[in-house]
Amino acid sequence: MKKYEIMYILNANIDEETRKQVMERLHGFILANGDKIVEVNEKDWGLRDLAYEINFQSKGYYVVLTVEAENDLGVKEFERQCRIDTQNVLREMTVAL
Repeated sequence: MKKYEIMYILNANIDEETRKQVMERLHGFILANGDKIVEVNEKDWGLRDLAYEINFQSKGYYVVLTVEAENDLGVKEFERQCRIDTQNVLREMTVAL
């Protein structure tokens, strides 16, 4: 079983309800492939200033996931959906542990 750490930054201008919906949708791509989200860390990171502007945004909402996966299909689909949803997701980074 492989472990991954995924950090993504959401647009700070979206309301909390929309942010929760985007997070649930993105996490669903990982769970749909039978992978397991071990930890979701959004409270410690939360809203922060960005080092530089991304899409004219100076703040972002950080979320960090720890994922256990049999294969990388769910993680790859998560990454693909983050690249597609540029209105809500500013950046995404996945690291294999």
